Amino acid sequence: MFQEVYIIDENEELTEELKQAFKKNEDLKFKKISVEQIEQVIKNLPHLIILNDDNINEKAIDICEKIRKHEGNNIIPIIVLSSNEDKQFKMDLAQNYVEYYVAKSMGLEYLYYRIRNIFRLLLVNRTINPLTGLPGNNIIQTELKKRLLNREKFTVLYLDLDNFKAYNDVYGFLKGDEIIKYTARIIVKNVNNQEKTDVFVGHIGGDDFVAILGEDVEYEKICQQIISEFDLGVKSFFTEEDANKGYLKIQNRRGKMEHFPLTSISIGVVIVEEDQFANVLEIGEIGAQVKHLAKKYKGSCYAIDRRKH
Repeated sequence: MFQEVYIIDENEELTEELKQAFKKNEDLKFKKISVEQIEQVIKNLPHLIILNDDNINEKAIDICEKIRKHEGNNIIPIIVLSSNEDKQFKMDLAQNYVEYYVAKSMGLEYLYYRIRNIFRLLLVNRTINPLTGLPGNNIIQTELKKRLLNREKFTVLYLDLDNFKAYNDVYGFLKGDEIIKYTARIIVKNVNNQEKTDVFVGHIGGDDFVAILGEDVEYEKICQQIISEFDLGVKSFFTEEDANKGYLKIQNRRGKMEHFPLTSISIGVVIVEEDQFANVLEIGEIGAQVKHLAKKYKGSCYAIDRRKH
C-alpha cells in the first residue's frame, strides 16, 4: 500500500533529496505541494506532511492552522523543517498541534530518521482499534502465542453482542459505535478491577472482543459483572418506547415484520491448561463453539468449555 508524503515547499530540492534517500522504500511516495496548492493537502489526506519553513512565503503557523481546521487532517502528523531555532517559534508550533520540529541545521540524515520513525509508529498504531483504542487482532494473536509458548495456564473470554445488526438497522452506525465503546469500557473496567497484572483486553473488530486472564483471575465473577453492568446500562441507548417493549420491530427482505430482542452480550470462556492446545487457532475454534452455545439462550449469557481437549 502506497504511503504519501506531501512536502509543502516552493522548490523541488528537498523532495528530490528525500526521494533519493528513501529509494529502497518503494511504498513511500513524496510529492511537492506549493502553498497555493494547500487544498490538495486538505482534500487528499496524505500519511505525513512536511512543511519546509525556509522555502515558503507564508507563516508556518498559519498553514498548520489551515490544515488542522479540517477534521480529517487532525490525525496526520506534521513535521516543520526550519532554520528558525527560536524557542517561542517552537512553542507556537507545539501549541498548534505540530508533532515534530526539525532544525535545518541537523541535516538530511536526521530528517530521514525522523520520517522513518514516524512511519514505524504509524504501523504500530494500525494495530490499535481506532474506535475503542484497544489492541487489535495482531496484538491479540501475539499475546495468545506468547502465553502458549511460555506454557502458561490462562483463560480466554470471547465476547460479542447479540442482535447488534438489528440495532444498527434501526438507530444507525453512529449510535452503534456508542454501544461498542460502552461495551469496551465495561470489559476493561471489570477485567482491570481484579488488581492482577496478567490480564489483557483486545478488540478484534466490530462487536467482537477478547479478554485474556491469568491463572488466578476469577473469570466467572468477571463474566457475571460484565453481564450485570452491560444489561443495566444498555437500555439507555434505546428510546423509552423500545426499552419498555423489550424488542425492536424490523421489516425483513420479504416485507414481513420481525421482532428482535434488545442488544445483549454473549461470552464464551476457554480455560487453557498447559499443553492443552497446539496453537492459537485451536483456542479460537473452541471459543467460537462455546460463544455460539451462549447465544442459544435469550439475553446476556456466558458459557464455559470444561472439556478436556
